Amino acid sequence: MRTLLVCLSILLCLQVKAKDQSGYFSGRVSSISEEARILRFKVDFDNVKYINKMDAVEFWAQHQETFKCKAFVLGRSSTHILLKVPKFSNCNDVSPFAIGRYYYFHSKDLENNIAMGKELIEILVKKRLALQSKIARNSKLVDTYLQRVDSLNTRYEILRKKLLAEWKEELSKLEYDQQELVRNNEGLKVRLNEVDHKLEKYRVRDENLSLDRWSLDPKYYYLK
Repeated sequence: MRTLLVCLSILLCLQVKAKDQSGYFSGRVSSISEEARILRFKVDFDNVKYINKMDAVEFWAQHQETFKCKAFVLGRSSTHILLKVPKFSNCNDVSPFAIGRYYYFHSKDLENNIAMGKELIEILVKKRLALQSKIARNSKLVDTYLQRVDSLNTRYEILRKKLLAEWKEELSKLEYDQQELVRNNEGLKVRLNEVDHKLEKYRVRDENLSLDRWSLDPKYYYLK
């Protein structure tokens, strides 16, 4: 248990130290403008991109950490930073500026900017993972397109054959029903003719006498 606590303490210390170190960097004087109270430093670290204009910076020479000069950033590139030193004379008196002289720097603003950068990176990493996951799913669908087309074609080919078989079966039933109707209708017509024949054969007349039309004048007609 004690060993675990010691390890955790060391880990926390290392994390704190790493966090504290994020605001530190170093550089050498590359140009001096005493009248304008401006210094330009050559720096070489990747996180220089997190230094912004008007960020507060303090710097000191080797072995003079007890005396720190305060400045703010006027500009920066990937290899240089330009600092405005309000108390230029005081700093120069204690630690004379000279081309090529080595200095250490610390910026709380840089530390905060890097912290925000890390938070942004965490967000971007999550977004990247989400995008990669979507790309992987889409790529899988793209890669299996032909397979899915074949599967769809097979499924609908089975359905087509089944539907075609049902269609032919229904047509066959309809044709059979049509033939039965035609046969029945023909039989009914035969029976109708038979009935008509019998009606004619057994028809009963209203009069047993017929009208004799022996004359052109209807008034001379008579029943006989």
